[in-house]
Amino acid sequence: MATSFSGLDPDVVARAQAGGDAERTQVLAFLEPILRAFFIKRVGRKPEVDDLVQNALLRVHTSLADLNDPARLKAFAMKAALFEVQDLYRGRYHAKETFFEPGHLPERSAEGPNLGARLDLERALAVLSPKARRIMELREYGYRYEEIARTIGSTEAAIKMQVKRALERMRAALASLLWAALSAHVSTW
Repeated sequence: MATSFSGLDPDVVARAQAGGDAERTQVLAFLEPILRAFFIKRVGRKPEVDDLVQNALLRVHTSLADLNDPARLKAFAMKAALFEVQDLYRGRYHAKETFFEPGHLPERSAEGPNLGARLDLERALAVLSPKARRIMELREYGYRYEEIARTIGSTEAAIKMQVKRALERMRAALASLLWAALSAHVSTW
């Protein structure tokens, strides 16, 4: 069994690309500790590491057919890992759920400190079509453009353009809300 610079036989990688389930499992098992070490070195021993590893492995799994040179598997996987770290630093990864001890639940207030900002965001979202709101919601949940395109039944380029236009509409709506608030405030002087 010949090994490449990546440490795994390129023939195994090629068979995984051709659809071999056992080989694909072998490839992913080979990459898992490498990716884990990469993420621990960059972000520390945090709970996010498990998610980062899984997402990077998923990227490799779904795009393995795009790998032109099976001997470059490790470089291919490290590029996927780099994208995941970039997403982490951009804020894609944040807790969606908060766990509390029973009996120590926080008090909920209908008018929290961000009520005004939440209402302004809701007004800005109201200027969007239902499809555009759905796309923006999926982006907020961290979906990639490619995944949104598959979900919506569109192309990646069309989704990017819709996000751009939605952001422009929301920016204009928020600006008009700001001007209205400033005008009201100035008139009270």
